[in-house]
Amino acid sequence: MTLPSLDFEILRRIRAEWFGNVRGDVLAGLVVALALIPEAIAFSIIAGVDPQVGLYASFSIAVLIAFTGGRPGMISAASAATAVLMVTLVRDHGLQYLLAATVLAGLIQIGAGVLKLGFVMRFVSRSVLTGFVNALAILIFLAQIPELTNVTWVTYAMVAGGLAIIYGFPYLTKAIPSPLVCIVVLTGLAMWLGMDVRTVSDMGELPSTLPVFLIPDIPFNLETLMIILPYSAAVAMVGLLESLLTAQIVDDLTDTPSDRNRECIGQGIANTATGFIGGMAGCAMIGQSIINIKSGGRGRLSTLMAGLFLLFMILVLGEWVGLIPMPALVAIMIMVSIGTFSWRSVKNLRDHPKSSSFVMIATVVTVIFSHNLAIGVGVGVLLSGIFFAWRVSRNFAVSTLASEDGRERTYTVTGQLFFASSEDFMKAFDFKEVLDKVTIDLSAAHIWDLSSVAAIDMAVLKFRREGAEVELKGMNTASRTLVDRLGIHDKPGALERLMGH
Repeated sequence: MTLPSLDFEILRRIRAEWFGNVRGDVLAGLVVALALIPEAIAFSIIAGVDPQVGLYASFSIAVLIAFTGGRPGMISAASAATAVLMVTLVRDHGLQYLLAATVLAGLIQIGAGVLKLGFVMRFVSRSVLTGFVNALAILIFLAQIPELTNVTWVTYAMVAGGLAIIYGFPYLTKAIPSPLVCIVVLTGLAMWLGMDVRTVSDMGELPSTLPVFLIPDIPFNLETLMIILPYSAAVAMVGLLESLLTAQIVDDLTDTPSDRNRECIGQGIANTATGFIGGMAGCAMIGQSIINIKSGGRGRLSTLMAGLFLLFMILVLGEWVGLIPMPALVAIMIMVSIGTFSWRSVKNLRDHPKSSSFVMIATVVTVIFSHNLAIGVGVGVLLSGIFFAWRVSRNFAVSTLASEDGRERTYTVTGQLFFASSEDFMKAFDFKEVLDKVTIDLSAAHIWDLSSVAAIDMAVLKFRREGAEVELKGMNTASRTLVDRLGIHDKPGALERLMGH
């Protein structure tokens, strides 16, 4: 590609991503901004910080990811997935440590993008992703319990009314987001009737000015690093997992590709910058991204406008936002948890393979008990790998055929030869049989790793020790290359080395 054509391609892509759908992106950004306000406040409360921390974060992340992210049209902001991981840190060490952890999490994500680790998503099975989403939904719901304890019947009535509005209003019209209607109606009732319920302003001061650059007020030493590193690593991993999962969903909805490694770097830049303006860590949001796409948003402009509209509303309408009753936000978060949970996965427990269902349940249970999505995903990935290796090893077989005079024998290997099947490979041979020649036919097999090469070495050397000539035949190019590079059975002293053991 020549330089002029390269410049034209860059300009064409910029125009498509930013100005290919201006009207749809602007309107979708407004809808998303309206829906972001209650969620940003609610996620701040989940993390145990003032609402302005989540609101600043949502504004900052949305604006920055519009420029740096790898998936146009995807919404990133303060999220429940990262908020639940920060609860203990905030409780034990305070806000300044949360800001520092946010900066470090962003740097880790940038490193993941630079190292091109976006490909690891392909190793996360659908069962793990389902368990991840279900666990996230349960944690969101559990986070609402404190707001529903030691309260009057008025709170329960408002929550029930809020849920009725959220699920009932769309039957009248979908032009206005039902969570926004829930907030307006319940706020109006609370003010009109003078209801004694907690409001957003009771949770902390809302921002009234633009965020300013600040360096977290913490000791810069190894002890501090050891405090924030576990939280930062968990936030970085969970944030990237949810972001890349959301990117895949948006890819499917729009039939367009995304750049996973750029998305990692973009999320990292957004989080690093957000920590320096008093915001908490965030990531892509499945629900808001789907709202954006269904509202007509397709390009980066929709994400940018969502962030700018959000900032305008919290600065200009901040006094009104402080009057929002907490039951309205609880109702919205219950709606988010219900909508996030994959109810189909419960029905599929009977139909899906037992191993897949076990992985999904194990992921959910691990997350619930550890309150750490990263640990749950790690357990799920590990179990998925174990079950996959077991299934592949079950498809491995070795058949045998002796010559008419009984002096020669051919072993035919079928399937994948790797660490999980190497033991079965060795058990298939009778090393005590007196033979002149042994042929190991690997035409229908593939050799994958050092364990399988070591098993071949052992088989060949044991037959040779018993006086038989051994021939390996039929290996494909990849298998032959691996055996030639790692195998020792044809190297000087190999038999002596075996007998020495």
